[in-house]
Amino acid sequence: MGLLITSAPAQTPAAAPKAAPKAAAPAAPKPAAAVSPKPATPAGTTPKPAAATAARPAVRPTPKPAAAAAPKEMTDEQKTIYSLGLSISRSLKSFSLSTEELELVKQALSDANAGKPAVDIDTWGPKIQGLAEARAVIVAKKEKEASTAYLTKAAAEPGAKKTATGLVYKELTPGTGPSPVASDTVKVHYRGTLVDGTEFDSSYKRNEPATFPLGNVIKGWTEGVQLMKVGGKSILICPSDLAYGDQGRPSIPGGATLIFEIELLEIVK
Repeated sequence: MGLLITSAPAQTPAAAPKAAPKAAAPAAPKPAAAVSPKPATPAGTTPKPAAATAARPAVRPTPKPAAAAAPKEMTDEQKTIYSLGLSISRSLKSFSLSTEELELVKQALSDANAGKPAVDIDTWGPKIQGLAEARAVIVAKKEKEASTAYLTKAAAEPGAKKTATGLVYKELTPGTGPSPVASDTVKVHYRGTLVDGTEFDSSYKRNEPATFPLGNVIKGWTEGVQLMKVGGKSILICPSDLAYGDQGRPSIPGGATLIFEIELLEIVK
């Protein structure tokens, strides 16, 4: 689980006005330069208007801030602290922060560490929940829109089947054992990703299979694993209403379609 957010992003304090520059002493007037008389325009000739010569001001590109480079070789303690930042990032995902808003969060961390917060947490902290709810609606809508095309394409692949609930099931390796029922406890290896390929969980990485009652997991798993046989390997593509809905999880956006690669190892009696 990600860290709980207990403070609101700090707002950028207004910059202090700069002092007006001192007026320079008036310069002594220079003598006027002698003006050479212009040659008269020949009769019957229409003078051409002078071409505009106002120079455009040079526009200097705004320099981009250099990205902070992570240490090439981190100590265990540095890795743990770096992981702290990753945990904070997970808890912020549901807010769908823009680049400018993320800079405010960074500033708030810096200001708080210096003991000089720009806003009062007791005044603005209670507003975080309302912001989270409003942003969650936006995030869920975007995720569902992104998932629609993915689900349609996945259901059309050879060997894929779409059930009445909207689950897309594809067998990779046929099993030879029995199929579980919803009341069974199963042991599986699995890997879960979002539609953009981001991995959010993997028992393979932990090098430890997961064991759980099949009736106590997301609907997509309860339905899909019952279609498998022990020893088999399949892909389950679960729309958000068969996964975590609009609420999501710290590492899973609300409204997200989830893709699971599952290997059914055993039905635990």
